[in-house]
Amino acid sequence: MDFQLSEEHQLFQRTVREFADKEIAPKALYYDKNHEFPWENIKKMAALGLLGVPYSEEWGGAGGDSLMYAIAVEEISRACGSTGIILAAHTSLGSAPFYLFGTEEQKRKYLIPLARGEKLGAFGLSEAEAGSDAAGTRTTAVLDGNEWVINGTKNWITSGSLADTVIITAMTDKSKGALGISNFIVEKGTPGFSYGKNEEKMGLRASVTSQLFFDNCRIPKENILGQPNDGFKQFMQILDAGRISIGAMALGIAQAAYEAAIRYATQRHQFGRPISDFQAIQFKLADMATQLEAARLLIYRSAWLKDKKLPFGKEAAMAKLFASEVGERACHQAIQIHGGYGYVEEYHVERYYRDIRLCEIGEGTSEIQRIVIARHLLRELKHQ
Repeated sequence: MDFQLSEEHQLFQRTVREFADKEIAPKALYYDKNHEFPWENIKKMAALGLLGVPYSEEWGGAGGDSLMYAIAVEEISRACGSTGIILAAHTSLGSAPFYLFGTEEQKRKYLIPLARGEKLGAFGLSEAEAGSDAAGTRTTAVLDGNEWVINGTKNWITSGSLADTVIITAMTDKSKGALGISNFIVEKGTPGFSYGKNEEKMGLRASVTSQLFFDNCRIPKENILGQPNDGFKQFMQILDAGRISIGAMALGIAQAAYEAAIRYATQRHQFGRPISDFQAIQFKLADMATQLEAARLLIYRSAWLKDKKLPFGKEAAMAKLFASEVGERACHQAIQIHGGYGYVEEYHVERYYRDIRLCEIGEGTSEIQRIVIARHLLRELKHQ
C-alpha cells in the first residue's frame, strides 16, 4: 500500500495551492461580504484548466483524474468556500452528465465549452417536494412532436440563474415513479425558462443559489440526456461522484480553519505565554489535525477507487459524511480557540463556520449518507 501522492499529483497540488493563495484567498472576504459572484476567480481558474480537470483533452478538459479534481476542490475551497462550491457544482453536476451520458454531438456542443471554462453549467434536481426524496419530482416533460414541453420549478440550484446550460430532472412517465424520470438539457434564454430569486444564504454568500421556473418551456427532442426514463439511474451515478467533491470542499474549508487556529494559538498570549502552551488548546488542535487527516484519506481513497473503475459509492458516501461532520467540528473549535476574535469577520473563521454548514446538506444530507452506506453494507452482507 502506498499512501504517498505521485510526483504528478504533488506538483498539481502545489500549483493549485500557490494559485489559490495568490489569486483566490485575498478577495474571499470581499466577495462574501458583498454577496458578489466571483467571476474574476472563474476566469482565472478557466485559464489554468481547473474547470475541466477530470475530463479528457478531446472534450476540452485538462486530462486529469478524479484524485486531481478532489485536490483542486480542496485547495480552492481552502481559499474560498464560495469559489469551491462553484467549481464543484460546475464540474460534478453541470459537466459530468454530458461526459457520462451525452451523445458525441452533445459533448461537442456543451461539454467542450464547459470544460474549457468558456461557459458555466448547473444541475437542477431539487424541488419543494423533491430533495432527499428525488423520486418526488413534480416537474414534467411531455413530448409534443419534435419538442419536449417542460413545466415545473426547481429550488436551491447552484449557479442556476447564471449558468449557460442547466441539466434538469423531469417526470416523463408518472406510472413508473422514480423510474419514469428523465434528464434534459435547457439552455439559457430558452422561452419559458426563467429565474426566481437568488437565495439569501447563511454562508457561501458569493455563490448564487437560484429558483428555476419552466412554463411550457419547449426544447428540441434531442435535448434529452440518454434514453427516456434513464434519469434516476443517471443522477444516482452523478451524485455518487459528486459526493467526493463535496467531501473535498468540506476538507478544504476545515483545513483553512485549522491553519488559522494553530497560527492564532501560537500568537495569542494569555497569562504570560502563548495559548498554544495550554493543554486545553493543544487537545483541540490535536483532534482537528487527526480528524482532518482521516477525512483526507477517505476522500483520496474514494477518488482513487473511481479512477481505478472500482465500486466507490459506499466510500464516497463515507468520505462526504465524515469530512462534512468533522469539518464542522473543526470550524467550531477554530472559533472557540479564537475566542471573541473568532466571532468577527476580520479573522475569517466565522466565515468558514458559515460556509461549511452546507456540506452536511448538499449532495445528500448526513442522514441520507448514512442510509446509502447502510444499504451498501447490507447488500454486501447478502452476497457474502
